[in-house]
Amino acid sequence: MPLRITKSIEPIEVKRITVCLYAVPGIGKTSTAFTADKTLLLDFDRGAYRSKNRGDVVQVEQWSDILDITQADLEPYNTIAIDTAGRALDVLTPKLIAEDPKMGRGGALTLPGFGRLKSEFIGWTRMLTSFGKDVILLSHSDESKHGDDLIERLDMQGASKNEIYKSADVMGRLYLKNGKRMLNFSPTDVAFGKNPASLPPLEVPDFAAEPNFFAGVISRVKAELNKLSEAQVTAAALQSEWATKFNAAATANDFTAMIPALKEVDASVRDNLKRMMVKIAKEKGFAIPKGGAKFEATEPPKAQSDGSQTSAQSSPSSTPSQGSPMSTAGTATQKKGK
Repeated sequence: MPLRITKSIEPIEVKRITVCLYAVPGIGKTSTAFTADKTLLLDFDRGAYRSKNRGDVVQVEQWSDILDITQADLEPYNTIAIDTAGRALDVLTPKLIAEDPKMGRGGALTLPGFGRLKSEFIGWTRMLTSFGKDVILLSHSDESKHGDDLIERLDMQGASKNEIYKSADVMGRLYLKNGKRMLNFSPTDVAFGKNPASLPPLEVPDFAAEPNFFAGVISRVKAELNKLSEAQVTAAALQSEWATKFNAAATANDFTAMIPALKEVDASVRDNLKRMMVKIAKEKGFAIPKGGAKFEATEPPKAQSDGSQTSAQSSPSSTPSQGSPMSTAGTATQKKGK
């Protein structure tokens, strides 16, 4: 099968994302997940019954309950919510130890066991996204003291939380502010976050009035990410177009004639194009003098007045070869001096 290469001038469409949503217990993580598009909740915490707007659920007691999950099983759903990621890791742990006793000791994971736990869980979540589903990783929050500050972080075992931080496309925190539930994806001094779509803090509505709240949030994130992709494609196309023009320029006047049009290019790529023009012009022997407004031919390096060699003269390529007239003359002069 041939390698599928996406060119720099071709957009990469974001069709599915992984979202991490964390909060203290009781703030509404599960209920928020049910407002995503056609959500199936994998209930490792076994607390979905507390959600007022509960949708379809798989109650998970052991890993074998979801081990053989298939794309056909998930066909009716567009979003898979894991409630919670920390509890899912706890459920996965006995399976790993049963398969390989070296992975655990006394029911707890060894260091190699934690490595296996991390890799298997992330691989499993990637399998879900490969089915064409958005994935929501729900997590309780934990507090750690950093100096005088309390930092909120994900509550889960081992270094797995670091993999969640890296694999999630967006990460948001639910919290209360003046009696209102808020959702903030931006990192702060005291909380983690990941906000590539630059969404502002959002007030979480009454889900009876807005039952598709989180579906709208995910759609906004995808739209913003796809805008970024389109902007990158536009920038790459402009750079390619102007590079062709710069390379075709043969005189100082050719480069000068392009300056007015270059000033009209989108500001997001203009500075890069200016640097490209100056670099290519310099390679061709042209530059804008200090205080000048147009390109001129640069002067060749002047010979030094003290009679010492220039860098060009002292280069290996200019050294007389053995047996050349200059070499023979130099040898004769040396002999005469002796």
